[in-house]
Amino acid sequence: MELIASFLPIILMVVVFYFLLIRPQQKQVKEKQNMLNQMKPGDTVVTIGGLHGVVDEVSQSSNTVVLDCEGVYLTFAFNAIASVKEGGNIVERQEEIAEANAEALEDYQDEQA
Repeated sequence: MELIASFLPIILMVVVFYFLLIRPQQKQVKEKQNMLNQMKPGDTVVTIGGLHGVVDEVSQSSNTVVLDCEGVYLTFAFNAIASVKEGGNIVERQEEIAEANAEALEDYQDEQA
């Protein structure tokens, strides 16, 4: 009986560590993996280095993503992505983008005249 009583605090500490440290970390890893798996072209991302860009291409086979950073295309590993903000699929929004570009060109031409 004394042997069990002497190991009881150690067992309780292991259980507390599991619920306070290990379990939340596993949950966080699953959430990040889901975020990366749902990433698609047109989404806005931030890398762990603080670089902001728009996803141009996602390769699940090689675990890489190509980002468009204001015209510069950079390839990153999935591990380098810190957060993803859905920006809408740019492929599906081509008409909206074309209209906005035409309107901006029209405004520019009006200013020049």
